[in-house]
Amino acid sequence: MSSSIILAGLGLAALGYGGRALMRQMPNAASKMQEALQNLPKFDAESMANSKYYRGGFDAKMNKREASLILGISPSASKIKIKDAHKKIMLLNHPDRGGSPYLAAKINEAKDFMDNAK
Repeated sequence: MSSSIILAGLGLAALGYGGRALMRQMPNAASKMQEALQNLPKFDAESMANSKYYRGGFDAKMNKREASLILGISPSASKIKIKDAHKKIMLLNHPDRGGSPYLAAKINEAKDFMDNAK
């Protein structure tokens, strides 16, 4: 019985010393956390504007500019470039491989628009 009381006392003492050490380190931990948060990269509108990806929704009706942005080609690209760009982007976004059916439809619509515009 006395050994269990001694063990309980030692456990409480260890818990007290651990809590005391933790409380002493809290101001340092808070300042380190603030410093780490300030050093994170910023994602503002300017950095997103310089992104190589098009940000924005789809137009109500497909146009040459939007079709070329979807396929990642110039508006005056040849039929071969259109075909290659379509194949490349469809491999990445096909619904059978986990892509979105809506995006696949927009990619196909862009290809058809660019083919018919030539």
